[in-house]
Amino acid sequence: MITIANQRPKAKLWSRSFTFVLLANAFLFLAFEMLAPTLPLYVSSIGGEATQIGLVTGIFVISAILIRPFTGIMAMKMDKKYLLVIGIAIGALATGGYYLATEVWALVLIRILHGFGFGITTTYFTTIAAENIPKERLGEGIGYFGVGETTMVSVGPLVGVMFLEIWDFKGLFMSGMAFMLLTLLITLFISRKSTVSKSLEKKPTPAIQFKLIEKRVLFQSILIALIGIAAGGIMSFIALFAIEKGLDQVALFFTVVALAGLVVRLFSGRMYDRFGPGLMLILFGLVAMTGLVLLVFVQNDVQFLIAAFLYGIGFGAIFPAIQAWCISSVEEHEHENAVASFFNFFDIGIGIGAMALGIVAQVYNTYAAVFYISIGAYVLFLLLSIFYVKRRTA
Repeated sequence: MITIANQRPKAKLWSRSFTFVLLANAFLFLAFEMLAPTLPLYVSSIGGEATQIGLVTGIFVISAILIRPFTGIMAMKMDKKYLLVIGIAIGALATGGYYLATEVWALVLIRILHGFGFGITTTYFTTIAAENIPKERLGEGIGYFGVGETTMVSVGPLVGVMFLEIWDFKGLFMSGMAFMLLTLLITLFISRKSTVSKSLEKKPTPAIQFKLIEKRVLFQSILIALIGIAAGGIMSFIALFAIEKGLDQVALFFTVVALAGLVVRLFSGRMYDRFGPGLMLILFGLVAMTGLVLLVFVQNDVQFLIAAFLYGIGFGAIFPAIQAWCISSVEEHEHENAVASFFNFFDIGIGIGAMALGIVAQVYNTYAAVFYISIGAYVLFLLLSIFYVKRRTA
């Protein structure tokens, strides 16, 4: 048998725990995405108005943002697997508890609780996944980790609507709770591969601090916030833009975006591990921006779906690349702070994007203006990425 000198086999990626983390995270997002098109209907059914529907949606994001900065300190006081189980349990109780809320104020309280659980679980799932990925394959592993999440963004809303049509709101919420309990069951089989030094573990844990920003990933967080601004425009206004343009394939648009994101994750992670973040961000930033430019000038459904494919390819590669970059920029015991900063800036970008772009659309009396601003966000993203590459090669 002939061997090549200095060539080592790749470290194993598909361990039992990594597979379970991927599956559990997928079911978490299935339960979450089921509620995206159906919960507003429930709010309306119990007498909620449009502003209250917006409150129910917004308060979830706010509560998730508020809890994430505490996850780093919490992980230093308790095993993060136990914290993950607690977060999933909170999410399961909240999902099943929606049916008990017959007034909007009660629904808002449950929504806050659900946001706390979601903020905890998304942070710890990501950091535990990172622990089970070999460092030299981090980009590839994080890319695969998000495959289930990307798939459920497309599948979840369809499942939610289907369950609502087959049963009723009670059946919808109970089935969502069942998926959360399945997530909890799978999580019990996950083991951690922590490499934190014993000397660090023996250090006294600091007092609980509210740390919204991890300074060492501030640059990456700004980049993902810009991506979030554009994503907020897509999520909030693509349906209205399609009506304005006389297009019919809005549902298929989101399906194509999700499928394109799924496909690109199968190889973009390996590109990240080989070339680093700079090339990835510039290349796929250009692809996503091309999709947005085409979107502005789209004239028919075929062009509409091509724009969706290009945008989905770009976004699907950029999101896990920046996520892996954040994780690799800090020590393992600081992963929670980095991941919290990543998710919070992305959510803030989506929120700011949805509100600011709505004002832009109203001022210019066209939803096409929304995507001009989204293109501008990607231009700034590319300029910052080029600045990073030049600084690294100087």
